[in-house]
Amino acid sequence: MKTLEMAPEADKGDYQDVLVAFIHIEPKDVIDGSSSEKKLLKNLKWLAKKWNNKKIILHSFTHLGEEKADADEALELLNRVEIRLKNVDYEVIQTPYGYFLDLNMQSKGHPLARIYKEF
Repeated sequence: MKTLEMAPEADKGDYQDVLVAFIHIEPKDVIDGSSSEKKLLKNLKWLAKKWNNKKIILHSFTHLGEEKADADEALELLNRVEIRLKNVDYEVIQTPYGYFLDLNMQSKGHPLARIYKEF
């Protein structure tokens, strides 16, 4: 379901053996000098290395937080993270920004299968 008029049309995807990052972006995360982008990249690379996996899905999960960054600024941050990961040979997919999505997932029963990080 489209929630932002600016959102492009979205296609369905079917992905196997990928890391999915549910990302909530707050106003403080998009301020010049914020370390959030760097910390996000560091944590994604760390987890990908633990799973020996170079495939990552970036999913904006902002609608559940108390504070949320401006949609344009949040999308810019996600786009920068995608580019930076691709520049170091990760396969990166972003779920369509500005949608509520129906997601069907299976997760491995391992302590590293579900990790929460706040920074």
